[in-house]
This record gives sequence, C-alpha cells and structure tokens, in this order.
Amino acid sequence: MILSTHGIVGSQIASASLLLDLYPSAAAAYSVRKLRTLYTGNAIRVRRSSDNTEQNIGFTALGDLDTTALTSFCSGTNGFVTTWYDQSGNGRNATQTTAANQPQIVSSGSVLTVNSKPCTVFSSASSTKLNVGTNFWTYTGNSTVFHASLNTHTSYQSLISYYEGVGTSLGIQYTKFPATATNVSTDVYAPGGMATDNTQSASVQYLVSMQWQNWSTHKTNGNTIIAINGANQAISPYGANPSAWANSGVTRIGTFDGSGWDGKIQELVIYTTALSGTNIDGAETNINSYYAIY
Repeated sequence: MILSTHGIVGSQIASASLLLDLYPSAAAAYSVRKLRTLYTGNAIRVRRSSDNTEQNIGFTALGDLDTTALTSFCSGTNGFVTTWYDQSGNGRNATQTTAANQPQIVSSGSVLTVNSKPCTVFSSASSTKLNVGTNFWTYTGNSTVFHASLNTHTSYQSLISYYEGVGTSLGIQYTKFPATATNVSTDVYAPGGMATDNTQSASVQYLVSMQWQNWSTHKTNGNTIIAINGANQAISPYGANPSAWANSGVTRIGTFDGSGWDGKIQELVIYTTALSGTNIDGAETNINSYYAIY
C-alpha cells in the first residue's frame, strides 16, 4: 500500500467510486476520504498539541485518510484540524487559526472515529468552527447539501451556515424537538423561511440530504426536500422573507450566531444547484457505501 501526506496519483483509484467524479460541479466539498480523481491535494492540515507544529495529512492509495501518517505525527498527543481542504477544485478551504476553536481529530494519539471511520469533532463549549471565507451560496437560487455526521443535540446546533451578523442566515440547524426528548428537528434556513422535520435522534450517525429551490417563493411552492438515510421526510415549511440580504458574510462550518455544533462530521458536500432525484439517490448510495451509515 502506498501512503502519502501529499495527496495521491489520481489513476490509483477507480474514478467510478469517487463521489465528485460521478456527481461533479460541487461548490465546496470536505471529507475524510478522497472525493475526486483529479484532486491531488491533502485532506486536512493538523496541529498537534504537544508543540503546536502543523502538518498536512493526505490520502492512502485507496483514497482513505492517511491515518498512519496522522497517528505518527500526533503520537501520544492530541491533534486539531487547522484546515479542511476543499476538494471541489474551487479553493474554498475551511480554516481556523485560533487553537481553542479548532475541531479535534486525534485524542492522546488515537484517531477519533464514527463507525470505524475518522471524524472531526466539534464542541459548542469551545466555540469550534471552521471559516470558509466570503459567502458562495446564492440564497434565492438552488442548493443541494449532503452530510455524514452525528450530533449530541444538547441545544440549538448549527452544522453549516452563512451569517451576515444581522440575524439572517442560510444553512442547516438542529434543535431538540420537543426540548425534553431525544428526537430533534432538522431545519433549513434561507430566504423564504425554513423547512423542518423531527425524525432524528441524538448521538446517532446519519446521512442527511437537503435540497431547496428558489427560496424566495419557498413558502408557497414548498420546493424543499430533506432526506434522512435515503428516505424523504415529511417537512413543515414556514417563515417569512427577510427584507434585505447582502452577499457580504462568511460561510462557517460548525456554528451560527453562537449556536455551535456538538458532534462529529465526516463529510460535507455543497452544490449550488438542484440535483436531480436520480443524482441525489446516487450520491446518497455512494456516501453510505463508504461510511456504512444505514
């Protein structure tokens, strides 16, 4: 097996198995596996807590995160993600320069996992988040988002959001529903209101797919889909259009206006288009085949 911390040669992996080869044109894509044959960069950049040294971590010849290089680098100490590299080709790397706010991936020399696959761990108590920079979503247009994740749901939780700092948002947020139960609601926020379902449970790994089309008319046309583990959910749209939006904020993973994500993320892929139902089904199958979520 060929191991590398500098990416791998594309021909070493069959392109038929890679998500972004099958379903290209993602706006941003973050994962602990390789997603695109032509991507030759790294998966993540990691800081070890023993001396704050940083190192890029790439993929194995099979497209998995190079955990051998990762554990060697973080031997006996903790490791934190300073950069989660964007594999879409658009250069939208997610970064965090403040050590206390960086998601964790290694604990005392052991790689953190969900279902035997590596994961990044976010904590609202530590204000953990990664910043993607200037916003790249078109909030009156179409979007499709996939994520493989787990959340403990202790309070309002935000997986990813665009936030202007004026109370408006675009993104995905989780709340307990009801507050005393383990079931939680999955919400999509955007101009036109919000769509929600309440089928998930705390501390369980899920594959969630969300698509919204033309949020400016969302409240009347209901063009929103939320799928949990490949099954479409009955959703309840509501809300009103914000009076004004300016394309000047930043996209952030793991937070929205102080409501941080308590849990684990393995993969997050964002399309600024509405994928067809067939392609959504295919992408879900591809993601689940790797992570064995359901």
